[in-house]
Amino acid sequence: MRKRMQMLRLPPEARAVWMTFALTALGCCIGLLSLMYSAAACLSLDGWALFGAYLSSPLHLLLNLLPVVLLIWLFYFLTGRSWAAFGVTYLLVIGLSVANYYKIRLRADPLLASDLLLTAEAGNMVQGYTLDVTWVTWAVPGCLLIGLLFTWILMPARPDRARTRRIWRERVLGAASCFALFLVSIPAMYTNTRFYYDLNLEGINYWSDVESFVSRGGVYSFLHSVRGMLPVVPEGYSAKEAAALLEQYPDADIPEEKKVSVVGIMLEAFCDLSDLPGASALEAVVDVYEPWHELERRAVSGDLLTNIFAGGTVDTEWGVLTGYSTHSQFRGPVDSYVWYFRSQGYQTFGGHPGHDWFYNRNNINQRLGFQEYWFSENHYSALVAVESAIYRSDRVLVAEILSQLRERVRDGPCFSFSVSLQNHGPYETEETIYETYLTPRDSGCSQANCNIWNNYLSGVSETIQAMLELTQGLEEMEEPVVLVLFGDHKPWGGNGNLAYLDLMGGDFDLSDGQGFYRYYATPYLIWANPAAKAVLGRTFTGDGGDFSPCFLMEEVFSQCGWTGPGFMQLSRQARQVTPLLHAQGLYWRDGLTDVLPDEDAERLREFLCAQFYRERAATPEPLEEETGFPAGSGE
Repeated sequence: MRKRMQMLRLPPEARAVWMTFALTALGCCIGLLSLMYSAAACLSLDGWALFGAYLSSPLHLLLNLLPVVLLIWLFYFLTGRSWAAFGVTYLLVIGLSVANYYKIRLRADPLLASDLLLTAEAGNMVQGYTLDVTWVTWAVPGCLLIGLLFTWILMPARPDRARTRRIWRERVLGAASCFALFLVSIPAMYTNTRFYYDLNLEGINYWSDVESFVSRGGVYSFLHSVRGMLPVVPEGYSAKEAAALLEQYPDADIPEEKKVSVVGIMLEAFCDLSDLPGASALEAVVDVYEPWHELERRAVSGDLLTNIFAGGTVDTEWGVLTGYSTHSQFRGPVDSYVWYFRSQGYQTFGGHPGHDWFYNRNNINQRLGFQEYWFSENHYSALVAVESAIYRSDRVLVAEILSQLRERVRDGPCFSFSVSLQNHGPYETEETIYETYLTPRDSGCSQANCNIWNNYLSGVSETIQAMLELTQGLEEMEEPVVLVLFGDHKPWGGNGNLAYLDLMGGDFDLSDGQGFYRYYATPYLIWANPAAKAVLGRTFTGDGGDFSPCFLMEEVFSQCGWTGPGFMQLSRQARQVTPLLHAQGLYWRDGLTDVLPDEDAERLREFLCAQFYRERAATPEPLEEETGFPAGSGE
């Protein structure tokens, strides 16, 4: 307290120097602590070595510390209190840093600015995971307390007699200056893509989203991700030219005699573990997938090369339904393949035994063109609780799909699209609840990781059996039906993906095509019942190829012999350029690449411009007044 009183008696000039130094130093300390959390987040990297690399790079320090310093000064000018400026800045910056730390540890997925729009979903999702208590956990309150004591004792507020009109003008000018500098720096440094990718550190695998993110520091990478919340206008985009291009490809109707119902199911966290090293040699694991492989032999099959891993399911879902390689949150009606089916006289409906608010599906599915959609709230809660649906619900889902289809198909062709919930992570680590497929002795994995895979495989085994029951039910129908099954992303594999690393005996090498497949590939198949094969005159067997989710519906239409809407015709041409349009700017040309020949790059640019126009400038005319999804039988 004596030092605090002495600070009050400092000459104004000395006090100003001290406050400037101390407040700036506190901002730098918060920024350095944030960098420590970034360095420690990724288990595949040496955290202390990465932190040392930050400290030896002036540019890394500038980009990660400058926003924090500006922020603490902004709050100081706004509040006139050092402790308040420190406390608010600390909670904002370190709060986001710790959230990023745990998101990477739990789901191998960095925290992006767009994730802030999904805070409710994140809060409910994280309840199923186990948060490791590390030094990060204890450092958060400890450093906050030390900082608050420092500011309260050594950085007191100005005496009341100093609060003159001049001081208020200085505070307003200071706050405006900090805010202006922050706004200017965003486009100049933080959302500049070329500047971002030119900032490299040695020993980083830049094909990995996580390593690429943390290598540049959490604050800088988070601010750079703000650009993902804004429309990314394709190079050389012109709405007029995009509209003219789409006019060259008019929608083609589905011939009446060739109309068959299409049933799609996106299978939660469904992947073929028998494709991975370590699992492929385990007979019990291979046996789980043998019925699926048999179904693949009776269908058109291949792999989806998704943008996501262990989460972010709607990226795949909406890519399939719209044909877009990227997408927004769909704030209004948006052109999609669902609307095209409706324009062709199809009934459009589906279901998901989860909550309707998750990913805002209740609203977005209407904007995509679905006439009716069953969720837990309006149907499935009477059949299975959401908490139970995570473990066992695929047989319920299949039964409802078959029942609804049999009833609706009498009135004409249907487009049904459902999203399963069974096998949603995380998976129990303490014990194997059902069947045992892996043991430490035969797999080399720890008991905890064996438990993860055993519990996952138990659910997958039942999922496969449910899909077989679905094909049997569809085979018995006289009406023609085409079935599309696919996985949305790889499953959760323990904090830091340790269960994968244990099983494979090594890391994912995302710079290698094989490693890329192991990380991003999920299976799909396109199957037809005898009636559909007869109507379409096609066998529906063979290799469908591997591609991004945005091309799946194009493959379905091609297998059916349909030309499809104009945008799909453009999509077909884009797929010939590259079957992979990855969120990281990666393509597939005899292997992974981020560069295309000039002629192919121009063709792809035209497709991306048409996609941008279609999503944002061209919205479908409502076919009828929309009043929301009707209540189902569960209410």
